[in-house]
Amino acid sequence: MMILRDILYKVRLDTVIGSTDVKVNHIHFDSRQIKNGDVFVALKGVVSDGHDFITKAIDLGATAIVVETLPQDQKENITYIVVEYSHEALALMAANYYENPSKDLKLIGVTGTNGKTTTTSLLYQLFKNLGYKTGLISTVEILINGKSIPTKHTTPDPLTINDHLAAMRYAGVDYCFMEVSSHGIAQERVAGLHFAGGIFTNLSHDHLDYHDTFAEYRDVKKRFFDGLPAAAFALYNKDDKNGPVMVQNTKAKKLGYALKTYTDYQANVLENQFGGLLLKVNGHELWTKMIGEFNAYNVLAIYACAIELGLEELEVLEAISKLDGVSGRFQYFTTVKDRITAIVDYAHTPDALKNVLETINSIRTKNEKVITVVGCGGDRDRTKRPIMANVATTLSDMVILTSDNPRTEDPQVILKEMEAGVEPQNYKKSVTIADREQAIKTAANMANPQDIILIAGKGHETYQEINGVRHDFDDRLKITTILKNLDK
Repeated sequence: MMILRDILYKVRLDTVIGSTDVKVNHIHFDSRQIKNGDVFVALKGVVSDGHDFITKAIDLGATAIVVETLPQDQKENITYIVVEYSHEALALMAANYYENPSKDLKLIGVTGTNGKTTTTSLLYQLFKNLGYKTGLISTVEILINGKSIPTKHTTPDPLTINDHLAAMRYAGVDYCFMEVSSHGIAQERVAGLHFAGGIFTNLSHDHLDYHDTFAEYRDVKKRFFDGLPAAAFALYNKDDKNGPVMVQNTKAKKLGYALKTYTDYQANVLENQFGGLLLKVNGHELWTKMIGEFNAYNVLAIYACAIELGLEELEVLEAISKLDGVSGRFQYFTTVKDRITAIVDYAHTPDALKNVLETINSIRTKNEKVITVVGCGGDRDRTKRPIMANVATTLSDMVILTSDNPRTEDPQVILKEMEAGVEPQNYKKSVTIADREQAIKTAANMANPQDIILIAGKGHETYQEINGVRHDFDDRLKITTILKNLDK
């Protein structure tokens, strides 16, 4: 239990009606969770507006209400706090309520279009393997010293974030690595957090269903680095044209990493094969199980981060060489008899798909076919759908367009929009099969010995979301089962 006045520390208040000296049990932005003595923060969302549920929150026992618009009907003995932006207020209140746990560990934020999950997950593995108590907040899962907590969002809400960080503090965690999405930044979910460092991976076409323009998407990402303190570091991909833009106004120590540009942390790809990568990193050779140039950037980023956090160089290089891959990121297996290679990857943006296919094409012998199974999610950026199909059909020998997570959209509409991106010369090497399982079976039946099958878009996900319902569906399980049966 805390005093409301203390929870409101650093929150920009426009109007206060009532006392801020009242005791508070908890903070909620979902009116259904309110109990006696709680604070209700009314958030304006895409689907609903929390201001419509103020009366319900008061009926359930809320004693204080945080709003952007003061309700006309004000109840007695209720404290009303008017703020400019409720999302920011919630984040600051959450940090205060949990006594600012991010101050008590080293929190590193990773943002960019692609590579966030891989970078944060590899950093978690690296520091944990080196004996540090470590936390992870990622798309795939939240980890506290090896204990896994499922998650559904790249950047959780502020109450959830600070709750997990408080649990990490209690567990004695030294370092936490966190994905920071553009949605999370735009909705101020990371406001009030104290970051020891930030990493920018890259920027490409994505989330234009949420952000009106690419420039807006870029500028939202940039806000994360603008907010870093002078004591923090800002690592940025200098090979990405948006890298220097990201850090141009940051107070943090700026450090570049690159494969093609001279900068603070440099790497060269010496060998790239299905077995892994041989890199030269700041003059030292490093063998890693990761595959592809895009993973060379991820490896370089985690190396640079570890050095900036004070770890010893040779110890870090040795530990990186022992790291395993990340679930659903270029995971592959090869059948015993026919030597068919199946690759499952989360690539769900044009740039990510292009990176994966270019990696496959750089490794392959050209005596085999590359068969790609790919779809696009519903209720998401529609403009990338034809681009995804264009990339797939340009860089593959055969493409099967299929459903991803259609959500509330008609799968056939999504597929029609994808088909529009297939150029005439590639018509004959593309086919559309809406049923994802059938599409994977067809790819497996098409494959001859030595061929390569890429199943892109869902990666680590173990479900397919159709009309708001999640059905069990695991690309890795489907393709391995099908190919093993065919390989008998």
